[in-house]
Amino acid sequence: MAVYGVIMAGGIGSRFWPQSRKLYPKQLLKVFGEETLIQQSYNRLLKLSSKENILIVTTNELVPPISEQIKELSNKNFVIEPLGKNTAPCLALTAFQIAQSDPDGVMVVVPADHLIRDVGVFNKTLDTAVSFAKEQDALITIGINPTHPETGYGYIQNGDLIGKIGDQKIFKVKTFAEKPNLDTAKRFIESKDFFWNSGMFIWRASVLLKEIENHLPGIYEEFSNAFKYWKTPQFNEQIDVAYKKIKGISIDYGIMQEADNVFMIPGNFDWNDIGSWDVVAKLAGEGDKNSNIVNAKGGALIDTKNTYINSPGKLVATVGVDDLIIIDTEDVLLICKKDRSQDVKDVVDDLKIKGLEEYL
Repeated sequence: MAVYGVIMAGGIGSRFWPQSRKLYPKQLLKVFGEETLIQQSYNRLLKLSSKENILIVTTNELVPPISEQIKELSNKNFVIEPLGKNTAPCLALTAFQIAQSDPDGVMVVVPADHLIRDVGVFNKTLDTAVSFAKEQDALITIGINPTHPETGYGYIQNGDLIGKIGDQKIFKVKTFAEKPNLDTAKRFIESKDFFWNSGMFIWRASVLLKEIENHLPGIYEEFSNAFKYWKTPQFNEQIDVAYKKIKGISIDYGIMQEADNVFMIPGNFDWNDIGSWDVVAKLAGEGDKNSNIVNAKGGALIDTKNTYINSPGKLVATVGVDDLIIIDTEDVLLICKKDRSQDVKDVVDDLKIKGLEEYL
């Protein structure tokens, strides 16, 4: 029963614009450290899976830059989506592909853009999840112990404790909650039975496919038809047809909130979803005496507080501002309030409407 590391790497990271672009998205950037986010994700999974069994789910356009960063990859390491339809089709496609040769293969699914510093604890947690997935027809997710009332993450409420493997507890999931407002997030933290939703999943391919068949029959039927052509010249064309017919839906909405065999293992490791510039600003350190962090050729910051500036190669001057994020690239300047950094995606949407695709 082999373990397959699955990296979801097809997104464009719209909240991380303007550094994250369609053809060079966030997961290909060096946000912290000397490795890009996808290189870090790949190297973590090598502790759990052989390199032959690591699958990167992405688009055709991103295969060349990913291959440039992870040179040992071959075409067999890629699962290609013809277009993005959210995470349920993405993972259904991967499960179908794995099931062609190894139906009981265990999938360890991780996003490509997470920052995890306690790699040893991370690996131990996923080892526990893999062991449980091998024994049970279970859909498993990792819940992160929250450190503060975060409004940028979804939450998982744990139900009954169903057992332990070593010192790792395993809970039945009671419910999922979308990104809350601040008051709700505070109540979640105070209750002590809510965890951050990490977006990481562990299950056997056959178990996921059964749930896809039960809860998303349209996706199951279209992919079943397409995989009749597996390893034939017609396969890619049939997958294209399937993707045009199926609806886009997240794995959380489509499966995890509907199935009754969903479990959570707490992750006690240092984890961050690099989802916005505000998160980067928080992780970058305390800054100067006015809590300003400057990544630039130089800075003249007059009466400026709590501001994050990323403008390599340029001198940046500010006067009388606070709580800003300033991101300067070769062709774009972004200025936003820190508490609005989640809304940078709205800029991306606006540029699409205006036909300014060259800036995406």
